[in-house]
Amino acid sequence: MEQYLYQLKLKPHYLINENWTEKEEGIISRHFQQLKKFTEEGKVILAGRTLNEDESGFGIVIFEAESETEANEFMVSDPAIREGMMEGTLFPYRVALMRK
Repeated sequence: MEQYLYQLKLKPHYLINENWTEKEEGIISRHFQQLKKFTEEGKVILAGRTLNEDESGFGIVIFEAESETEANEFMVSDPAIREGMMEGTLFPYRVALMRK
């Protein structure tokens, strides 16, 4: 298994709180639940986000996949990307050190 990281960034429209509706809240809930499921299954190593609430903010997901193709498919299956709230950028990655 290889490791990958994808960076998530909210599309500019969603940086404004007033642009969020129940629809967007649902997308983010599905995004979180999917990442939680894959973390519990051992596919996701780490997921989180910065606390910046402006355009500098981003999230990351570090995970394992058999190939870059599989990694890209995993990334684009994220509800936040699939449903157009966030953009994702995929990187090959390797965890070098991790706290126990």
